[in-house]
Amino acid sequence: MLFKLATLALVGSALAQRPANTSICDYYTTALLKENTAANQATLLTLVVNTAVIGNYTKPNVGISVPGILAAGMYNGTMVNLLPYFDGGLASSNNGTAAVAMNFLDDGGAVPLMMNMPANGTTYLLTHLYQYFGVLLGCSMQGPSATSAFPSYQGEASQYSVHKYMDLSAAEVGYFITQVGLSAASFGVATADVTAVGMALASLFDYSCAPPTTVIPAQGPQLQAICIDSTCPVSPNATCAAYAPAMEPFVANVSLAMGEGVNATSSMMSGSATATATTSPSITPASGAGKSVAGGVMAAAAGLVALVL
Repeated sequence: MLFKLATLALVGSALAQRPANTSICDYYTTALLKENTAANQATLLTLVVNTAVIGNYTKPNVGISVPGILAAGMYNGTMVNLLPYFDGGLASSNNGTAAVAMNFLDDGGAVPLMMNMPANGTTYLLTHLYQYFGVLLGCSMQGPSATSAFPSYQGEASQYSVHKYMDLSAAEVGYFITQVGLSAASFGVATADVTAVGMALASLFDYSCAPPTTVIPAQGPQLQAICIDSTCPVSPNATCAAYAPAMEPFVANVSLAMGEGVNATSSMMSGSATATATTSPSITPASGAGKSVAGGVMAAAAGLVALVL
């Protein structure tokens, strides 16, 4: 695997322009891993997603630094800290009926990710991210079932439903998208393709009150906006009545929350609902933290290009 990763990085530094009739996934799977198979597409998505989450871990790469989603950082002058949404610091995950705290890092943390695995055991967070991004990037070899070599997306249809208790801001979503773009660029993905990915993610997730959109054909149109606080740009086709009022998540663990979220006790005194804590695995991707200034598709894309260049 180390030899393959080294070969991948070296090839990535000299890729030709992608043909317009070839998807990003198919093109870079062939260019970086030689054969466009379902297994290789799964490997490519694993590398890109794991790097986006924990930062650079393959050596060599093309020299682009990726801090990673779990690392605190700045986005357009605003500090963003996503970690409390992953380690159970905040009651921000949707268990189907309520906001709960979930520790997504209790099955090996970064160690299995550095071995190109989603976790030490059975987990759905990373595997569903691989599958979801596979659809977004046009992976043609994804199979129809969970037992396929690279399964089609098996997670929750509505990303709004998954993220509704996070109260994500424009800076939070922008930081998440930027890490995905930097990860792709670190493997030699062309700037034009990195920009296309950033714009696709921003158009799906970055506009509050966005109308239902189809991402996974079999799941049909669903609410997909995850940027829902007051800093988020409002969709020109806003359907705000379809979304619940945004509420900042409760603190589940003070030391892990690191200053994010609100105190549940004081919130309950003012009439807010309670939240519970659990370490059960999630069924879909998650992200979030800090508060910030408004952003949009072009801002996200421009930020990605500036960082890559």
